[in-house]
Amino acid sequence: MTDLFSKFDALIGEREALLSHGVRDPYALVMESVKSPTVAMCNGKETILLGTYNYMGMTFDPDVLEAGKTALDNFGSGTTGSRVLNGTYAGHRDCEEALKEFYGMDHAMVFSTGYQANLGIISTMAGKEDYIILDIDSHASIYDGCALGNAQIVAFRHNDVEALEKRLKRLPPEAGKLVVLEGVYSMLGDIAPLKEMVAISKAAGAMVLVDEAHSMGFIGENGRGVAEAAGVMDDVDFIIGTFSKSVGTVGGFCVSNHPKFEVLRLVCRPYVFTASLPPSVVATAATSIRKLMHAGNKRAHLWENSKRLHQGLRDLGFQLGTPEAQSGIIAVIMTDMLKGAQMWEALLDRGLYVNLARPPATPAGMTLLRCSLCAEHSSEQVTQILGIFEAAGKQVGVI
Repeated sequence: MTDLFSKFDALIGEREALLSHGVRDPYALVMESVKSPTVAMCNGKETILLGTYNYMGMTFDPDVLEAGKTALDNFGSGTTGSRVLNGTYAGHRDCEEALKEFYGMDHAMVFSTGYQANLGIISTMAGKEDYIILDIDSHASIYDGCALGNAQIVAFRHNDVEALEKRLKRLPPEAGKLVVLEGVYSMLGDIAPLKEMVAISKAAGAMVLVDEAHSMGFIGENGRGVAEAAGVMDDVDFIIGTFSKSVGTVGGFCVSNHPKFEVLRLVCRPYVFTASLPPSVVATAATSIRKLMHAGNKRAHLWENSKRLHQGLRDLGFQLGTPEAQSGIIAVIMTDMLKGAQMWEALLDRGLYVNLARPPATPAGMTLLRCSLCAEHSSEQVTQILGIFEAAGKQVGVI
């Protein structure tokens, strides 16, 4: 009998080799308690959180928590049904209204996760005879959306405007085309040149989808993302996002101005055949989204934190994924997986949690220590973080 697990033998061997060096498993961390958006108890030690995607620190906002508790009391713990059957409560519609207000768009559709939002919209919009043109470093949910819809995939070199233009020119002019871009790429934290890419895509007759998962809330004047900052909101057909980052809960969404958008509620399989989000979750999301509309001070503080940490790590001698701070993500490049795991453990032992990212999720086979800043990190915490990085880097021999 063929062991279906055999395809994972290389990964199993890599993990066993890593653990044989005595390092802690970097993918088995348990947070015993969470005290705030920036602090948790890990292994009995108070630990600064620098790897949670909680960019705007909304997970403990008093208004957000109260909205969730009220909805839990009034509507129960779950819907037990799909959005097109019994799974649409008043809260789901209110959450979609909050999204329309936030983005200034005509339509909004809430999914149970951000992954499902990409999976559903991409697979529904682009089918077997259509082309999806995407950045080679696109998120797994984007690639899975392409596979589910069985569209023709055309990938181009990461953030390369000229490469995108060349790919578009090779496609049949009459073919259906969807260009999929990300505002911020989650591994290195770099932003896409959306102004140029959207213009090229529209000139080629393509529709454009931008995933703003890692930019919603703090990039752009109103926190609408890189598309807003680039001035191309009116030219983008779909914006995909998630509630699990800046919004501080769980869920996903798509907003659009397309006049036919509402038909997607009847034909999008990951929307039709999935139970809807619990009432307490959409209540927290709607409250958080409306508060993010007026979070200019928090956005400014997050940028201050990001720029200061980026410069501080560069000054210490660490190699970073971007030449300057471009988002709330700062990626520290490690020489290999073992060195990355040792550095990750040395940081954790000193009370700092970051993400250890490994191939194939990372571009060009890199091993990264991925730092995600929060608007609730204090200036004192950023100073602590830099001190911990310096001590751990010297211990491990990275700097």
